[in-house]
Amino acid sequence: MSIERVRNYFDRFGMKDRIIEFATSSATVELAAQAAGVEPGRIAKSLSFKVDEQPILIIVAGDEKIDNSKYKHTFHAKAKMLTFDEAEALVGHAVGGVCPFGINDGVKVYLDESLKRFPTVFPAAGSSNSAIELTPEEMEKYAENCQGWVDVCKLM
Repeated sequence: MSIERVRNYFDRFGMKDRIIEFATSSATVELAAQAAGVEPGRIAKSLSFKVDEQPILIIVAGDEKIDNSKYKHTFHAKAKMLTFDEAEALVGHAVGGVCPFGINDGVKVYLDESLKRFPTVFPAAGSSNSAIELTPEEMEKYAENCQGWVDVCKLM
């Protein structure tokens, strides 16, 4: 199970107990916000794309959308999201639980500046009913294969 990969990942840092398992689904931004009792923007949604046939994750605030021109400027490619099946195979987590922790080797992770407007955010933790509360600084520290911060969202 994918959540076990995330637990094992955070166990190395003594943080596995910070993973929250909800009694209800947190598979969408709206459901996750309800389950965590926070505004949708504080849900750190993981968007999976292909760049030069390689998977990448971009973690953005839950109330943001990708700006195609900013994406193309940053990654020098048109935004091409992974399919439902590709996400699990290439990233290591199924849609609804995709996160930047316990991912497959070679997946590059980028954090969008939109996350920085919140004191803490709630990325998924490998399943459709889990999350972990982290500061933006902790996101940068613990996101696997983190390539740094980007600005690829639309101004809302």
